[in-house]
Parts: sequence; C-alpha cells; structure tokens
Amino acid sequence: MVTMRAVISTKDGKSKQIEIPEDRQNALFGKKIGDVLDGSILGFQGTKIQITGGSDKDGFPMRPDFPGMRRKRLLLTGGVGFHPTRDGLRKKKSIRGNTISGDISQINFTVVEGKIEEPKGENQ
Repeated sequence: MVTMRAVISTKDGKSKQIEIPEDRQNALFGKKIGDVLDGSILGFQGTKIQITGGSDKDGFPMRPDFPGMRRKRLLLTGGVGFHPTRDGLRKKKSIRGNTISGDISQINFTVVEGKIEEPKGENQ
C-alpha cells in the first residue's frame, strides 16, 4: 500500500502535513472531494475537515468533476491539472477521479469547524 499523507489547511493560512497511519486509511477509502469528515479520523478531536483534493502515487491530481477512482486522459480546457496560457487552448492530460482509493498518496483537507492542535502523545 502507498504511504498516505494529509495536508490540512487552516483559515489563518497555515498548513500541517501528517502521515496517515495504515489503520486509519481504510476509513477514507470511498470518500469524495467535497465530503466533510470528522477530524478524529486523523487524530484531531472536535474538528470537522473537508476534502479539497489530492494526488496519486505518480503525482496526477484528483479532479472534482471526474467521478470514480481511476486515472484517465481527458481533453481539458482549464481547471485542476491544466492551466492554459491563452484563450482557446486545449490539451489532453492524465487526471485522477474524485474518489479516494489505495493509489492516492496525498489528500488535501481544509478545516471547516474547530481548530487543529497537536495530537496528544506524538512528538514532532
């Protein structure tokens, strides 16, 4: 299984990167971009977090408007995975679906409710 990391962004512009233990990764499988989860999955009690994106083990980004777990080459005009330099530019790019699977190596979260504090019992 791929080492999975979580990048959690707070409202004050800071972010925290943690490694997700293997026993907690199963709770994230099947969740989609935009889902709001309880922060206790990542060890933050009393916090609500929302999935905002991520990337797979090879660096391909997750795209919120592409359903499923698979990777596919799509003709893109902009958005996640492709930023055109001029109007009308289109390009075929590989992207990943919006559902978390075992191939995802990074998941991006934002804090919706509460705040992020150091989990008790961990020294960093």
